[in-house]
Amino acid sequence: MHSIEIGSDLNNIPEVESLIDKVCEDLKLNEDYYGNILIAVTEAVNNAIIHGNKNVESKLVKVFAEENGGNVVFSVEDEGDGFDFNNLPDPTAPENIEKPDGRGIFLMKNLSDEVEFESNGSKVNISFTVNG
Repeated sequence: MHSIEIGSDLNNIPEVESLIDKVCEDLKLNEDYYGNILIAVTEAVNNAIIHGNKNVESKLVKVFAEENGGNVVFSVEDEGDGFDFNNLPDPTAPENIEKPDGRGIFLMKNLSDEVEFESNGSKVNISFTVNG
């Protein structure tokens, strides 16, 4: 449906926001979906830039969006080595509450209907049920 590639620079986030705007407009999604999608997908892109591609601007982050029978799925893929997504610290645990990072995946999981990692964690699919 829609896709973009951006260099690993946080200044490119507005391009991702424009893609999200276009997808939500095309699917005529209400503001509740829009807010959740915007936060979850930009968190995934931030992670891809900072953690996946280590802020190396020449490395690309690819963002795809497609509608699939009442779901919209955003895929974010980086050129990094991936990470162990099965052993993430709980950001709500008392020892982590004060930490400035570590909430991105937690937010993605809480704002979407499904989060699935592929390619050793260098690709994430974030699904939202928008009809039904």
